[in-house]
Amino acid sequence: MDDNFENLKIMVIDDSKTIRRTAETLLKKVGCEVITATDGFDALAKIADSHPDIIFVDIMMPRLDGYQTCALIKNNSAFRKTPVIMLSSKDGLFDKAKGRIVGSDQYLTKPFSKDELLNTIRQYVPQAEK
Repeated sequence: MDDNFENLKIMVIDDSKTIRRTAETLLKKVGCEVITATDGFDALAKIADSHPDIIFVDIMMPRLDGYQTCALIKNNSAFRKTPVIMLSSKDGLFDKAKGRIVGSDQYLTKPFSKDELLNTIRQYVPQAEK
């Protein structure tokens, strides 16, 4: 299946430059506009300006972690319906449950593959009928 996510704005919030660059490269290849942020504080200002369609947020970040960032996004009425996918190298039940409590829509374990990343996005993008 050829994916074309033209005009889809994706935000990737992660303190790892490698994760941000990898996700950005993969997403740009399928037509996404990508906004990156190094932590929750950096992300919140960019979210207000760019209104992303989907947000990927790392859990373990300095200053404002992913749980706090997700909660702030979901508590804002303008972004409540924006899908937030938690990213983490931890795949424990507690971590996933805590993500759900703060409002995350899904949980993606790092390192993730191109297919895992794109399959996650497909769940939130209506496919055009052919």
